[in-house]
Amino acid sequence: MLKRYIAIIVFSSFFCCVSVAQQVIPLYEKDIPGEIKAAPAERYDTAGKLAFKVEHPTITAYIPEKSKATGAAVLICPGGGYSLLVIGTEGYDIAEYLSSQGVAAFVLKYRLPDDRIMKDKSTGPLQDAQQALSIIRAQAGEWNIDVKRVGIMGFSAGGHLASTTGTHFSVPVLKTNTVQQVRPDFMILVYPVISMSDSLGHRGSRDNLLGKNPSADKIKFYSNELQVTDQTPPSFLIHAGDDKVVDVDNSIAFYEALRHRKIPAEMHIYPKGDHGFVLNMPVADWMIIVMKWMNNNGLLAGAK
Repeated sequence: MLKRYIAIIVFSSFFCCVSVAQQVIPLYEKDIPGEIKAAPAERYDTAGKLAFKVEHPTITAYIPEKSKATGAAVLICPGGGYSLLVIGTEGYDIAEYLSSQGVAAFVLKYRLPDDRIMKDKSTGPLQDAQQALSIIRAQAGEWNIDVKRVGIMGFSAGGHLASTTGTHFSVPVLKTNTVQQVRPDFMILVYPVISMSDSLGHRGSRDNLLGKNPSADKIKFYSNELQVTDQTPPSFLIHAGDDKVVDVDNSIAFYEALRHRKIPAEMHIYPKGDHGFVLNMPVADWMIIVMKWMNNNGLLAGAK
């Protein structure tokens, strides 16, 4: 049934950051659960690399040839402070590289928190990430994916969404999804926002997700360094020590929480680079350490 809702995007100037035709799959077949109907406002910059006012969530699928498929899959969450999506450099470019390495990649265009279109804006992005993982696993056979090697990757605020997905799966937002469908098998977090606390969190991301005056309970709930359990998936973290936008202590706090729970984790902290430093490098130059970690953890073991 889902196949009827798959659209094919052909390369155009509007989506110039997508170099070949890709499948764009709506996350919901009909109305979005929890949505408020409003006048359309979603838009892109002229290059198609930035998305604003996202209200129609999708995944763009980059599926490697069957002969190259490793069986692994990654759902990619672009950053943007929960106010926009840097969907080109933190989405499509990463997906193209992963696909070239035999990893199925899916760029998540998640709804940006907005009281205008959501009954609960704090759960909207998480609902979309969980729904995307559920769809990927439902289509795993067609895409040569091992349902036990489906991970999530996030940049900046997208790293907060990814780490929220990896720590808040025990009660899926949508009752139609199960824990097995929405729990990522691994996480890759790149200069991630982790905490919503006053001392550590990124205030812009917190204001956009939780509002200007969130309760103490809500701040704690979305401070993911406090939500790590024995079931949190293995994680790989990348950050720059001189990050002036998202303090490196976000990654350090999350790594410490993982270590104390004996969750396999690896962290790379570069002394300089500030926020978004990987965007100034060829993707292959820094993703090579990600691929090495995936291989060392048995995630690239070959097609199922």
